This record gives sequence, C-alpha cells and structure tokens, in this order.
Amino acid sequence: MENITTSAELKKAIQVLEVDQYVQGQELKAQLFIIADSFKPINILKSSVKDIVSSPFLIDTLIGSAVSMATGYFSNKLLIGVSGKIIKKFLGPLLKFGVKKVVPHSPISIKSIGQSILHRFSGNKQSPTKS
Repeated sequence: MENITTSAELKKAIQVLEVDQYVQGQELKAQLFIIADSFKPINILKSSVKDIVSSPFLIDTLIGSAVSMATGYFSNKLLIGVSGKIIKKFLGPLLKFGVKKVVPHSPISIKSIGQSILHRFSGNKQSPTKS
C-alpha cells in the first residue's frame, strides 16, 4: 500500500476500504444463508440419502442380497417340483445350506452366469459383456 500524504488520498482510501467491507459483508451473508439452508432437516436427510444411495458398497450388498434371495427362491421352487417326500426332506436342507454358503461369497460369478443365460435365451448373437 502507498503512503497517504493528503486528506483527499485518505478519503479515497477510506472509501475503497468501505466498498471492500460492504462486498465482503454481502459475500458473508450469502455464505451464511447457504450454511443455514444446508442445516435444515430436509436437506440433511436429502444429502444423507444421496450419500447412501451413491455408495458402491451398498449397491454391491443389495445386488448380492437380491441374488441370494432369488437363488434361494428358485432352488426352493425347483425342490418342491421334485416328487417324493424323502427326497425333499433330505435334499431341502442340503440345498438351502449350499445356497447359503455359496451365493454370498460369489455374487460376481453368479451374476456373470445369469447374464450368459439371459443372453442365451434372448437370442443375442453377441457375447455377454463383462462388468
């Protein structure tokens, strides 16, 4: 900053500082409104839901759970279709145990098998894409 030697220069410097102070005050008010808006309960809830939904870990867990449930459902339907009560009583718990052990540990391989089956039945001549 330059040395001020006259009263006119002093008045001008004061005006410049007052304008700077006003601009900074307006920026501070705007930032305060943004912060106050972000602390409203609905906005906190929105941001929390957005963070949860965008989490890749959650999506993988949901896909794994859905695959596990679908596999359990279809294996149960397949088992019920088999005739004979002795076979059902013996194979039922065995199949459910196997599904419970295999499906949660290998959702990616089950997903790729499911995709290849879908491509085979849909009639696409292209090979299934890897994800």
